[in-house]
Amino acid sequence: MSEQARIQSFYHASTGTWTHLVWDLPSGEAAVIDPVLDFDAASGRTGTESVAGIVDAAAAGGLTVTWALETHAHADHLTAADWLKRAVGAQTGIGVGICSVQTVFRDVYDLGDTLPPDGSQFDRLFEDGDTLMLGETPIRVLHTPGHTDDSVSYLLDGAAFIGDTLFAPAFGTARCDFPGGDAGRLFRSIESLLALGDETRLYLCHDYPAAGEEPRSWVSVAEQRASNVHVGAGTDEGAFVAMRRARDAKLSMPALILPAVQVNIRAGRMPPVAANGTSYLKIPVDRF
Repeated sequence: MSEQARIQSFYHASTGTWTHLVWDLPSGEAAVIDPVLDFDAASGRTGTESVAGIVDAAAAGGLTVTWALETHAHADHLTAADWLKRAVGAQTGIGVGICSVQTVFRDVYDLGDTLPPDGSQFDRLFEDGDTLMLGETPIRVLHTPGHTDDSVSYLLDGAAFIGDTLFAPAFGTARCDFPGGDAGRLFRSIESLLALGDETRLYLCHDYPAAGEEPRSWVSVAEQRASNVHVGAGTDEGAFVAMRRARDAKLSMPALILPAVQVNIRAGRMPPVAANGTSYLKIPVDRF
């Protein structure tokens, strides 16, 4: 782990999501990776208690949050990136593949001209190999598509924030049946992560622990390679693709995918308000 960077992880229990606060010790500059907006689907109410707690923790440590980074446009929670932008001035960033994701879902939600599919909703679109400076700490961007077309991982010395690419070993790997998903690409993305070195900590975006167990925020490369149920112990690409396709065919839709995606492709902004001053989320009927 880098000697000049530190990481603190926060678990959002209702969505099983990990949000990571990473900061540069010399400058106190910090990034929040995969921030979560509290959302109650039954009432349509949003809240910021969870993400505000992370900002409070940063402030208590004398840190300045300068970035809200997304590993991809999530299907299982709403992002709080826009709230961070408005509350603390954080810049928003995501992989350049968001443009293709926006193109697909602009049609799904019939968004027309309200959503130009050019990624302009975000402050920065990351190409593979880009470097983001967090104070004196370089963060390298690695494209890791397969789960989605816009999936990226953020690499520090000794650590990587990997989104949904891998889960804890007992839970395996991400699904690949969303638009732009591809099991072969996911396998190759996982291989690039497992090549980072045995001691590298792979920081997860989600964990769904069994009853009585604590959620895990990171797993070493060595442990993933040895015991991940989907790619451990030398699984080859052909076997992985066959497993992933069979498994994905049986999965139900994530509970929040329909409200979440239309917010997340807008960098966390809600749809434009209607004439009555209310913003409305769309639910496509019989589309899927």
